[in-house]
Amino acid sequence: MANETTSTTLDDLFANIILQARFTAEEQSIMLGLVTRYDIGNVAGKTVQVPKYPAISAANLTEGTDMSATQVSTSSVTVTVGEVGAQVVLTDLAAMGAGNPAAELGTVLGNAIATKMDTDLIALFDGFSTSLGATTQEITVADIFNAASRLRAAKAPGQYSAVLHPYQAYQLKANMTNTFANPNGGDLQNEAMRSGFIGTVAGVNIYESANVSIDGSGDSKGAVFAPEAIAIAMKRDFNIETERNASLRAFELNATAVYGVAELDDSYGVEMYFDAGL
Repeated sequence: MANETTSTTLDDLFANIILQARFTAEEQSIMLGLVTRYDIGNVAGKTVQVPKYPAISAANLTEGTDMSATQVSTSSVTVTVGEVGAQVVLTDLAAMGAGNPAAELGTVLGNAIATKMDTDLIALFDGFSTSLGATTQEITVADIFNAASRLRAAKAPGQYSAVLHPYQAYQLKANMTNTFANPNGGDLQNEAMRSGFIGTVAGVNIYESANVSIDGSGDSKGAVFAPEAIAIAMKRDFNIETERNASLRAFELNATAVYGVAELDDSYGVEMYFDAGL
């Protein structure tokens, strides 16, 4: 029979679903590559203590005189991990039917986990003590420079990133290009006009994500931050398990991940609270 489904074909199908789902989860998460990640799969328990070391100062030395030790007192941030998951059901008829269920279901599951990770990390933007903007105020290039200068003053290390709602990014592009009427303002403005890609402003890589929510006033809380502003502790990365439901004539596909998120250093992030309307 042309549509006969065997254990071999199902094994191949499940393998392809898992492969597509993992690929989608890795590719669709913006935040994972922008924050500090701790892999704690081999650490016992559901919490991890991330130590924070203070800066110390060097001093001039006098020949023949012993140095004085500087006391270093560490603090720590506790990250507690928990499970997240999503489930879809693959019926026997769907497995035997047309189309590409491996790619379709893999994409659905991968997107679900990637979106959950991103929204959990983005929710931490609201915790940054330093905030720029106000309700109904549109973001400008000057605001990106302002945030970047604050991070540099705090000696925040690493590559700075900005994650904004797409409507905030639109306002930023409009500000850069004189409301899309000035295609000859410079390389950055020209690229924004040609492709809509902002690129890097003030040393800050600009990203836009619909996972940044819009509040009841039509505003969004994006952020400009250094990698060490936020942490994700990964206990178990993306995983899929299948379970047969005979009475339903279907397989349950259960996607899970075990992780926790936390703010590491408050001075390394700036909340960008601006209008998110068109």
